Amino acid sequence: MPHLFKLCTAVLLSASASLALADAASHAADAERFLKLAHADKLTVPVYGQVQQMFAQRFAQAPGGKQALLESYQAKANAALDKAVGWDKLKPDMVKLYTSNFDEQELKQLIAFYESPLGQKVLQKMPTLTAQSAQITQSKLETAVPEVNKLLAEMSDELGVKQP
Repeated sequence: MPHLFKLCTAVLLSASASLALADAASHAADAERFLKLAHADKLTVPVYGQVQQMFAQRFAQAPGGKQALLESYQAKANAALDKAVGWDKLKPDMVKLYTSNFDEQELKQLIAFYESPLGQKVLQKMPTLTAQSAQITQSKLETAVPEVNKLLAEMSDELGVKQP
C-alpha cells in the first residue's frame, strides 16, 4: 500500500508540473502576442534614428564628404545596436516583464482590447499622445523650475552647503 501511495503522489506531482509548464508556456505565448500587437519590437526605432542622425551630423562636418564612408559606419552602428537592443535580445526580457506583471487572463483581456477597433486606435494615437503629454508636462514644469531652484538655494544656505 505505501508503494501505491508513493506512485500516486509521484504521478500527481508529475502531472501538476506538466500543467505548470504548459501554463507558463501559454502565459509566455500570450505575452508575446500582446507585445506583437503593441508593436514592442519597434520600441528601439527612435534610438536607431538618433544614432543615424548623430553620424549624419558628424559626416556633414567633415570636409569632402564620402557617402560610402557614412553608410559603412551607420551600418556598423546598426549592427552594434542590434547586438544590444535588437528585438531578439529584448524579447525574452519583455516577455518576463509582462508575464510577471499580468496574469494570463489579464493578458488575454489586453489582447482582446488591442485587437478591437478602439484598441487599434489607441495603438495608433499613443506615440503622438505620449509626445504631446510630455510637451504639456515640460511646459508646465518650466514654471516651477525657478521656484524649485530658489528653494534649493535657500536650503543650501541654511545647511551651509556651497552651491555648485
